[in-house]
Amino acid sequence: MGTITRTFANNITTSGVFKPTAFNNASFDNVTAVPSGAVEGGNMVLLSTQTASSSASISFTSGIDSTYKEYMFIFNNIHPATDSVDFTFNASTDGGSNYNVIKTTTFFNASHYESDASTELAYKTGDDLAQSTSYQSLTRTNLGNDNDQSFSGIMHLFEPSSTTFVKHFMAVDNHSHGTDLSLNDYVAGYFNTTSAINAIDFKMSSGNIDDGTIQMFGIL
Repeated sequence: MGTITRTFANNITTSGVFKPTAFNNASFDNVTAVPSGAVEGGNMVLLSTQTASSSASISFTSGIDSTYKEYMFIFNNIHPATDSVDFTFNASTDGGSNYNVIKTTTFFNASHYESDASTELAYKTGDDLAQSTSYQSLTRTNLGNDNDQSFSGIMHLFEPSSTTFVKHFMAVDNHSHGTDLSLNDYVAGYFNTTSAINAIDFKMSSGNIDDGTIQMFGIL
């Protein structure tokens, strides 16, 4: 008991305030709840998961609000029904009635053929947008639809509910090209609106999304 008392005393200042050393993984027992205001930052909260099955598009029309400053979408083995297409997305300010938010974007990628015939690192002017309401491509042209080909990646959307600032996004992915090469894509930009974005739509440039899942997370 004397050791416990001394340890306890050593973790209190002369003014009766606990020192930082008093709090560690061994100093709590049977914790069942975290007090309000003590939320650890950086946690990912899964909000929604959608699985494609010959789907024309996958839309997230709820859960995008002021609860989180950042939203993250994870694309898992997205497989197109049609060969040589792009995986694209757009945003809405009216709950999904229209996906036509003005955006300005950038696009560059690295590529490498299975045959090792050639490699490339280049900016792609044909895949960026300048003050356009069109859907933005997340993949460089020609996503393959062979049975073993797919697309996977991550996209971050920052503070979509802001009514003061534009809405920035960044995405990185890798996909199997229709001519058997690996394409690592980097896409970024902003939705040039001060209206709150409250819905996101994903679809192929042509044909359906044959298979794959998209998860939406809120970042604390």
